[in-house]
Amino acid sequence: MKPSHERKLIKPVEIAYSEMFSGRVFHVGRGAVSVRNHSGEALHTVIGVHGYLENHCYFTHTYDDPTTELILLTCSNYHIPVNGVTPETPEWEMEIDEVPGTIAYDAEILNQALANLPTSNHIRLHGHSRGGAVILEAARRRPDLYRDVELLLEAPALPQGRLHALVTIMLEPVGHGMWPWLIRLINNAPASVYGQTFFGRMNPRKKRLLGKLFSSTQDQLTVVRNLEDVIEWMETTSTDIYECVNRGIFLIPGTDRILDKTAMLASASASGTMEIRETPSPSHFIALDDRELIPELDGDGNSRNAGGQ
Repeated sequence: MKPSHERKLIKPVEIAYSEMFSGRVFHVGRGAVSVRNHSGEALHTVIGVHGYLENHCYFTHTYDDPTTELILLTCSNYHIPVNGVTPETPEWEMEIDEVPGTIAYDAEILNQALANLPTSNHIRLHGHSRGGAVILEAARRRPDLYRDVELLLEAPALPQGRLHALVTIMLEPVGHGMWPWLIRLINNAPASVYGQTFFGRMNPRKKRLLGKLFSSTQDQLTVVRNLEDVIEWMETTSTDIYECVNRGIFLIPGTDRILDKTAMLASASASGTMEIRETPSPSHFIALDDRELIPELDGDGNSRNAGGQ
């Protein structure tokens, strides 16, 4: 990217969304990890990794049981979406030698969190969209940490995957110099102009979380770097990466206009250890469409269908 284009994209972006949070927040490199307070001894631990232009609040309504230890990543150069908490620097933080805003960088944040924070023996890693790629990359780097954990990859960016054709067509004419203009255009346009096409049927929670996507990062450069990096990661990563994980679920939406569902299913089928579960969700955002579609955790830390079905 030309320096002149980078200068246009590094202007700070003000945070536009946050929620009250009870717990601790740790700075880890250019990202953060938040640990929500829970009641008594945790029966299981869930680590949530948010998707492109999202924030960790994506997971908070899905995992609200008081015995669930919820650990939430804030990816590098994203705003920490919490109120009322002062972030602290943990003694276990290690320097990350990767480019911020990349899957590789955020995978290193995840591995530091996984190695140091869970207090239960039953651990689920739930990654949505780009977050799925972050989890797989993290497992490739530290397979020892992933031998006994469950993966839940929701509408995930996967090796040999690709963007949906509508997204590709929209992005094709956009050069680096056009990004500031495009972001302003999207932020000023009513959500109804593009929301139904890409986000599916809306509900109050989706409207709140998806209403200001381009304000979730600390700068616009991260918007571009995230996108270019996830496209490259999907193109260059082999499905051999699945050899690093032992169990879990690919949760596939019925309709997805963000990522190509056919490519997603083809990639997932290369895994010999994970279940493929298709859902009737009408959009890329399964947990926001219907939280009942997210497999519950039982007392033994194993996944089962919501409602015990």
